[in-house]
Amino acid sequence: MDWTSAQLRSLVELTRRGTITAVAEALGYTPGGVSQQIAALEKATGMELLRRVGRRVELTDAGATLALHAERILTTEAEAVEALKRTRNEVSGTLRIGLCATAAAEILPPALQQVRARHPGVTVRSRDMDVDEVYDAVAGGAVDLALGLDYPDVPIPRDPSLRVTELSRERFSLAVPAGAIPGRRRISLADTRERGWILPSIGSYYGRAVLTACRRAGFEPQVLHEVTDTAATLALVEARVGVSVVTDL
Repeated sequence: MDWTSAQLRSLVELTRRGTITAVAEALGYTPGGVSQQIAALEKATGMELLRRVGRRVELTDAGATLALHAERILTTEAEAVEALKRTRNEVSGTLRIGLCATAAAEILPPALQQVRARHPGVTVRSRDMDVDEVYDAVAGGAVDLALGLDYPDVPIPRDPSLRVTELSRERFSLAVPAGAIPGRRRISLADTRERGWILPSIGSYYGRAVLTACRRAGFEPQVLHEVTDTAATLALVEARVGVSVVTDL
């Protein structure tokens, strides 16, 4: 039906107040304006909604039926308006995140707790991926947000359409077996030149960044084991298989 909220409200108020004059005073219209609203409703429905009884008017059966439903329509409309107002301040939807295993273990749990507390309307879905793939994953639309790593000496190519925000900077340290170099409490990168290394693939950005640092220190690292998992790498170092690097994270 082609009617307006103002027309329905006039009809509902008429059931409450009994006279067109009282409705006009309540809604800020003239009596003639209220009569026009009702007349427009009758035209839209094709039915008589009011009948004159002496100097008064009363609702017909059709008018009473429409007034009952009009209250529900106006209530639903008001609820919709309130819901729209809330969306201005509420964040909702699904956020797809890509991240590497270390970030998933250390960063994701507290981040999810904060999201639940601040934005309960947000559903977070995450997926583990190779750290070198995160930029392409965001650019290709596979995820909305990704946590990755970048290295000053070996920067990862960036898509100009992506927004990159630096969350923190990590400090790299050496991971060597206890007592590997007797009498030395501090070990420099150059001290590992004769030792075997445990690293991810030299073809990865991480591996190339370590390779660049070693070359700057004057040697080529002897990579004996290519391992990506941090826990496995540290277990091999503890077993005195070789040396590696470890970050604050």
